[in-house]
Amino acid sequence: MRKIYMLAAILLMVCACGRFGNKDQHSGSTRIVCLAKQYNEVIYALGAEKDLVAVDLSSTYPPAIKALPTVGYHRALSAEGIISQEPTLVIHDNNVGPEQVMQQLEKMKIPMKTFADSVFTIEQDKGMITALGAYFGKERQADSLCRILDVQMNEALANSRRYTDTPRVVIIHFGRAMNIYLAVTEKSTAAKMIGWAGGVIPIGGTKGMQQVSAELIAQADPDVILLTDFGYDRLGSIGKIKELPGVSGTKAARNNRIYRVEEHDLIYLGPRTGANVLALQKLIHAKQAI
Repeated sequence: MRKIYMLAAILLMVCACGRFGNKDQHSGSTRIVCLAKQYNEVIYALGAEKDLVAVDLSSTYPPAIKALPTVGYHRALSAEGIISQEPTLVIHDNNVGPEQVMQQLEKMKIPMKTFADSVFTIEQDKGMITALGAYFGKERQADSLCRILDVQMNEALANSRRYTDTPRVVIIHFGRAMNIYLAVTEKSTAAKMIGWAGGVIPIGGTKGMQQVSAELIAQADPDVILLTDFGYDRLGSIGKIKELPGVSGTKAARNNRIYRVEEHDLIYLGPRTGANVLALQKLIHAKQAI
């Protein structure tokens, strides 16, 4: 009988471990909060996401990342939100804030790590992927991602040399009241990608994205207009987009060359940049075969 009681006690302990084991395991394991969308995409591409417990609001790719809790926009973070995740490490790219939040995390001695915070070229992109691969012990996967990136970029650049046109492309994030648009400028990462795809962004500026008037959109008279998912989905149809002030009289509107694009495919370089440039080529050179 005593043996039976002992066996029952052991079984209860095993069952308890199964019911509450996740929490105990989490408290003793690595818990990473990553506040950089480009790092998060690479982490998932490497297959190194198992220790991620929360991300910032701008981290929207891959779709699986949306299952994780968020701790605010990366430049409008909440210290309480981050601390509540009990992180053992916070990863960011120095494009975070407000400053007092980061100072509070430092005072609490929460370890923080950054990787390359300036990624404007394909070589810098590969450097970021390689650095993250080394940190997470995924060197082989990082090498594979870099090789694929090289192959796709070489294909895209070869395509561009064969095109005979240079389409003018306007990228609109969304329209605000009083006919003001938030649009991508020639200073943006998206402009680099459009350039690699064989097009040009005709809107100047000092920032990568800034407010522009309807008159400026009309003056640019783009061959192609790309709306990010946010702006496109708010308007709901091509018909409504073509009625927008400044848009309605453009070549893009007259020729029905207005397309929806995912914002996260344009605003940073990452492991899918080559694939994204190839996809852009199909949109902006729709009338040409190569």
